[in-house]
Amino acid sequence: MTNPSDLVRDELPGTDTVPATWATATDEQRKLVILEALKEVVDPELMVNVVDLGLIYDVLIDDDLNVTLNMTLTSPACPLTDQIEWETQAVLGQLARSVTVNWVWMPPWSLEMITDDGREQLQALGFMI
Repeated sequence: MTNPSDLVRDELPGTDTVPATWATATDEQRKLVILEALKEVVDPELMVNVVDLGLIYDVLIDDDLNVTLNMTLTSPACPLTDQIEWETQAVLGQLARSVTVNWVWMPPWSLEMITDDGREQLQALGFMI
């Protein structure tokens, strides 16, 4: 996994861009790092990561670096919910003090939520999307 400090950058007045620490990164920078890390979590049925499938609805990070994800699945009856949650916890373990996954079902997931990268990955696997 990529080191968070490699992904976070701050502009400091009078200097070139320098790496920021995770503690001094903005909420938006942290959110981008979290989303990048979540690309390592792959939906075991579709073999595409949860970010590119559009399963991450929101990333909330509090002042103590506790992360709450509002996340959905392609189906509420997904038998692999526990595996996806465990992998999410494992991937974000270095970045957050704690990780909570709130499974949400509204709005319902749809094919329109898949990113262009996700569509390319699905097409490479033979899905007609």
